[in-house]
Amino acid sequence: MVFVVEYRSFRMLATLPRSLGEELRPHTGHAAAAMIKEVQRSVPAYSLPLRGVFGRVLVVSCERAVRHYVDCIGDPDLPHDRWTGFYRLRGRIEFTEGRSLEPLHDSATIGARAAWRAMRPIAGGLGVGTDIVALAAESVFVYVDELCATTIEGYQEAEAQAAGAIPLRRRRLLELIAQAPEGSACSIASLANGAGWRLPETAAMVALQRGHGAHEFPTHLLDDDVLTDLDAAEPYLLTADPDATFARLKDALDGWRAAISPVVPLTDAPAALRTARRALLLTSEDALGQVVWCRDHLATLWLLAEDFLSAELAKRSLDPFTSLSGKQRERLSETLLAWLETRSGAPEIAQRLGVHPQTVRNRLRQLEELFGDRLKDADDRLGMHLALRAQRLMRAHRRDEGPA
Repeated sequence: MVFVVEYRSFRMLATLPRSLGEELRPHTGHAAAAMIKEVQRSVPAYSLPLRGVFGRVLVVSCERAVRHYVDCIGDPDLPHDRWTGFYRLRGRIEFTEGRSLEPLHDSATIGARAAWRAMRPIAGGLGVGTDIVALAAESVFVYVDELCATTIEGYQEAEAQAAGAIPLRRRRLLELIAQAPEGSACSIASLANGAGWRLPETAAMVALQRGHGAHEFPTHLLDDDVLTDLDAAEPYLLTADPDATFARLKDALDGWRAAISPVVPLTDAPAALRTARRALLLTSEDALGQVVWCRDHLATLWLLAEDFLSAELAKRSLDPFTSLSGKQRERLSETLLAWLETRSGAPEIAQRLGVHPQTVRNRLRQLEELFGDRLKDADDRLGMHLALRAQRLMRAHRRDEGPA
C-alpha cells in the first residue's frame, strides 16, 4: 500500500478564524528569524554560515514554513502545490548534499518550537479563546510532521536514483524511530513506505556489543522485517518479535552480546533503546550471558536508570550515615538493608549476615539512634530500601567491571 500524506494540518488550520492569520502575518519574519537562529544553534549539521545554496535553502525553507502556516489559517481553498513541490525539492537537496534525515527532522521540530514561542504571546494577546490557541499549537506539530513527510518524499526520489536505495532507507527509518521526535508518526510512516517496510504496532530495541575478535554479525539469520544498524558506534537493531529472532540467533552470536528491551509501542522506542544500552553497560557476560532480556531485570534497570537520582535518593534517605566512617557505614548499611528486606529479629538477620545475634542487636540500636522515628514511617523506609538496593547493585557492577 502506498503511503499518502493526508495534510491533516491544512484542514485543522482552515477551521481557525481568518482574523487570527491576519493578525499573525506581520510577525512571520520575526518567527522565521527565531527559527533559523535556534536551528543553527541546536543542530550541528545546520550551523554553517548562511552562504551559497545551503544558506538560501535554509532561510527560504524557514520563511516558507512560517508563511504558509499563517496563510492556511481560516482559508480552506488555499492551494498547496507550490509548497509541497518546494519541500520535495528540499528533500532532494538534502540527499544530494549528503545529510541524513535525522538533522532534517531535528531542525524542523526545533525550529517549530522556536517559531511557536515567538508567535504564541501574539496569539494569546489577541483575545481569542484558549481552545483556539490550543488548536493552533497542536496544528504546529502536525504541520511540521507533514512537512517532514513531504521532504522525505523528495529525499527518497533522489535516493531511488542511487545504488542501494532500500538499505539506505531502512537505516534512515531505524534512525528516525530510534530518536522518535515529537509528532513523527507521519514521517515514520512515509519513510517506512519508501523502504518497503510494514510498520508494526510494537517492537523491541536491541543494543549490541561486539567482543574482541568477534565474527561478523549473523545478519543472514534475520527476517526481512528486522531493521539493523551495525555500523553505528553503538550498534543496534529493531525486531517486532524478539523471541523468534533470538531463537535463531542464540547459537550464532559468536562474540557478540545483546540486550533486548521489552516490547513497546514504536513511540517508546527511544526509551527502550536507552534501557537496552543501559543493560549492556550494567551487566557482564559472566553475570548474565550473551543475551540479556531486560524484561527479567526491570527492577534493577529502574533502580539504576539515573545515577544522579540514585545519588540524590541516598543523600536524602541515608543522610544519618554521613557522620560515620566507611567501615561503620558499610556494616550498618548491610544490617539496615537486611532488616528492611526481612523485618525479622536479630537471630534471623544474624544468620543472614553471618554475624552474632548480639552484634545485630547493637547495630539495630545504633540505627534507632541515627534514624529515630523515620524507621516507623513507610515512605522513609521505602526510600532507604531503594537507596540501599541501588548502592548494592552499583557495587556489584563495579566489581564486574574490574580495575580500570
